[in-house]
Amino acid sequence: MRLNEIVFNDAKPVEGYGPGFFRIGGQVIQGAVITAPSGTRTWGGFDDIPALEALAAHTDVIFIGTGSEIAHLPTGLREQLEKAGVGVEAMASPAAARTYNVLLSEGRRVALAMLPI
Repeated sequence: MRLNEIVFNDAKPVEGYGPGFFRIGGQVIQGAVITAPSGTRTWGGFDDIPALEALAAHTDVIFIGTGSEIAHLPTGLREQLEKAGVGVEAMASPAAARTYNVLLSEGRRVALAMLPI
């Protein structure tokens, strides 16, 4: 078996999560979070559409973690992101974190916004 080291460049993978927090690139963040190659910061949730739209120029798809359970995104949020030309996929936050990490390791142009579990 051959093991290859993954180089994430400027993007930081999700290393862990728990009740109310995420650990990304060695940093613990309380509450909702956005992470992309441009950086990691807190997120205002579904109403914070401008923060997600700002990722559109450098992102093909944004994974949105809806917390511990999968939930539908508000229609306005999905419409605004699609209008900005970025794909959006909603899933439970643990699944969104795993999917983001895999695609990030492949060098894809992805971003992640998650609500805590």
